[in-house]
Amino acid sequence: MMPGVRDWLALQALPGLGPGKLAPLLRHWRESGEPSWPQGWLAALPANLAQPLRLWLDHPARSPLAAKVDAALAWEASNDRHHLLYPGHPAWPALLDQLPDPPTVLWAKGEIGTLALPAMAMVGTRRPTREGQDNAGYFARGLVERGFCVVSGMALGIDGAAQRAALKAGGATIGVLGCGVDVVYPPRHAGLYRELLAGNGLLLAEHPANTRAHPRFFPRRNRLITGLSLGVLVVEAAEKSGSLISARLGLEQGREVFALPGSIHNPQASGCLRLIQQGEAALVRHVDDMLAELGHWQAAPADDRAPAQVSTTVSPARPPDSPLLAALSDAPTPLDLLVEITGQSVAELQLALLELELEGQVAQAAGGWVRRGQ
Repeated sequence: MMPGVRDWLALQALPGLGPGKLAPLLRHWRESGEPSWPQGWLAALPANLAQPLRLWLDHPARSPLAAKVDAALAWEASNDRHHLLYPGHPAWPALLDQLPDPPTVLWAKGEIGTLALPAMAMVGTRRPTREGQDNAGYFARGLVERGFCVVSGMALGIDGAAQRAALKAGGATIGVLGCGVDVVYPPRHAGLYRELLAGNGLLLAEHPANTRAHPRFFPRRNRLITGLSLGVLVVEAAEKSGSLISARLGLEQGREVFALPGSIHNPQASGCLRLIQQGEAALVRHVDDMLAELGHWQAAPADDRAPAQVSTTVSPARPPDSPLLAALSDAPTPLDLLVEITGQSVAELQLALLELELEGQVAQAAGGWVRRGQ
C-alpha cells in the first residue's frame, strides 16, 4: 500500500521530521518497495515520531496533525489551479527524487503542465548591470524558444529579469519560493507574480500557502531550484554571491553548471569568472553552447509543451534591421570604429544611435555602444 495525499501531509506536519530525516525512508521505499505503509513506516520511525503518526492514523480527530492536513486539503479544493504534489503524484517532478533530501509535499499554484517541460535554472545577482539584465533576457528567450522552462527564485535582479523575459516570449517559468505560494515576496515583484499566474507560470513551495518569508527558508529553496532543472546558468554573480551556492548545489546534484563570462573590471562578473577558472562551470556565450552540453537530454518546441529531442541545430537569427545594428555586438564598439564600418558621419550615427537607444535596441557602455537583447 502506498501513502496517499493525506498521509504525505501528515508526515510533512510531523514536528521534527524534516526532509533530511525522511530521505532514508524514501530511498528504501523506492528501491525495495519497503517499508510498507503504514506499519513499515511506523516501525522504521523513532518512537517520538511514530507515536503522533499512529495517533493520527487511528484517531485523526484527536490528532494535532489533523488541522494542518485539513487546511492543506481545503486550500487545494478552493481553486482548480491549486495543487498538492507528493511522491507518486502524476505531476511529481522525478528529478527531485535524486536529491539527498527531497521535499515531502510541494504546494503548487498556476499552470501544472509546466512541470512536464525540461527545465533550466537561471540565477544571478540581485544588483545586476544593464548588460547582466540584457543577458538574462537573451538566454531566457533562447531557452523557451527551444522548449525549455526557466526556473528561478523570483528574487530581484537576474531572477526577475529572466522570468519576465520568458513570459514575454510566450514561454513557461517556475518560481520556487522561500515562502508560501499565496505570499508575494519580494513585494516589489507583485506585478511579476500576477504576470506569472496569468501566463505559463507555476509557483512552487514546500511551505503551506500562507507561510511568510524567512531567511532560513531560502537556502532550502535553492536546492529545489537546481533540483528541478537539468542545468544551472549563472548569469552574473559577485565573488560572495548567493548564486554561487546554487552553482555548488547544482554540482552536488549532478547538474550541468554554466556561467557567462564578463569583464575582469566588473565586480558583478567575478563570481562567474571564478567558476569558469576553477573548472566548475562551462563558459557559455550562446544558448547553443548549453544545448551542446545537454545533447543527451530531451526537449521540445515551445508550442508542443512536452519533451522531445533537443535540437543542436540553431535557427538562424533574424538579421539586423540596419547596417548599424549589424556592426554592433555585446562587446562595446567605439563611435570612431562605427564611422569606419558604416561609412556614416558622426552626426548621422549619433542620431541613429539615439533612435535605437530609445527603442531599447542599443545601449551606451564603457568603451562604446552595444546591442541589447541579442
